[in-house]
Amino acid sequence: MQSETIERENNVDEMAEARIAADLARDGYAVARGLLSADEIALIRETFMEQAANGPVEGLSDGIYRHLDRFDPLSFYPRMMNPHGRTDLAVGPVARRFMLDRRFQTILRAAIGEEPVAAQSMFYFKPGGARGQDLHQDNFYLRVKPGTCYAAWIAVDPCDAENGGMMVVPGSQETEIVCPQKADTSISFTDAHVPVPAGLQATLVPLQAGDVLFFNGSVIHGSYPNTSTDRFRRSLIYHYVPRGSYELSASYVPLSFDGDRVAIPAATGGGPCGAPMESIRH
Repeated sequence: MQSETIERENNVDEMAEARIAADLARDGYAVARGLLSADEIALIRETFMEQAANGPVEGLSDGIYRHLDRFDPLSFYPRMMNPHGRTDLAVGPVARRFMLDRRFQTILRAAIGEEPVAAQSMFYFKPGGARGQDLHQDNFYLRVKPGTCYAAWIAVDPCDAENGGMMVVPGSQETEIVCPQKADTSISFTDAHVPVPAGLQATLVPLQAGDVLFFNGSVIHGSYPNTSTDRFRRSLIYHYVPRGSYELSASYVPLSFDGDRVAIPAATGGGPCGAPMESIRH
């Protein structure tokens, strides 16, 4: 495995910051090409694959695997939830290191206009034959007020139509957070679906390993199944919120980029579906 002592760099120049901020404001998403090096991607890929070598990990892997047929690829490779908090496992320090990477802080500070704090980490394996995740909005789950959350979606493999690359709906950052409809679970491993508003359309965002897709928490996004037979579409995903947020769903524990806990009051009451949402997780 690649050395875990790969040095962290802040290689984001002011022009790149400005472009990403402008793209986020205009379209709701932006891509930072090659933000992570080949060595950094190798470290992430190898660490998470070694952790998953024997299948799901109790307390780390999404419990969905318990309800899946053994022939479902996600029964062996469910997503990992908040690996940055598992300091007892090899994935913990790696996930935490990149979660608090100064490059993300620099980009998001410029885009948000205030200091970001880290709220969540996830790792998706998405092997060949795996279902996708239907169109949804992240801030339905994080419930940030005022404003919204932001995602940093790190491509660990090349991502395209065949292996279920990311789809986004440009312009949907201006839409309200809506109560999802039921998804087609034959093609989505989650059951939430947000329809594309009239006049907008979902578009594929092709990515290479090391590219990072940033997007606003109101942006409608998701992915279709991995139709390949032998290609993974792995990704390491982080969610961030403005430090000055008044509310955040109680299930998230935000951290500053120095690694300190940040107190943000818990969101209360019902969400867009008109019912308490404490048990709903992204």
